[in-house]
Amino acid sequence: MSHFEVQPRVSPASAALKARCPRCGNGPLFRQVLNLREGCTSCGMSYKFIDTGDGPAVFAIFILGFVVLGAALWFEFTYEPPLWAHVALWGVVTPILALGLLRFLKALLIALQYRNKAEQGRLAND
Repeated sequence: MSHFEVQPRVSPASAALKARCPRCGNGPLFRQVLNLREGCTSCGMSYKFIDTGDGPAVFAIFILGFVVLGAALWFEFTYEPPLWAHVALWGVVTPILALGLLRFLKALLIALQYRNKAEQGRLAND
């Protein structure tokens, strides 16, 4: 059974927000926070074809850099806090945002990979 078989359409955004299987939308995609499961516990699809690479991390770095730096600058110029306030605030907020954003982006790229039937390029038919 191919992992790209026809199934009811699951929105990639919905699957990513819920971190659910891109095929059925029911089974959890991750163990713990970012560890991918072996397969779907609901429909049985194997997740071995999934390879997001560094994509989620690259997108997260750019998005977090823009958001956190913008917020830190706004915080600095609005309230003029001492340095320790920046360290305490952004030292807690940044990792929490990073984990949430990485989880969403990884699930989104997995869902898009499934939706678009993306596979590794080949030079010849196997």
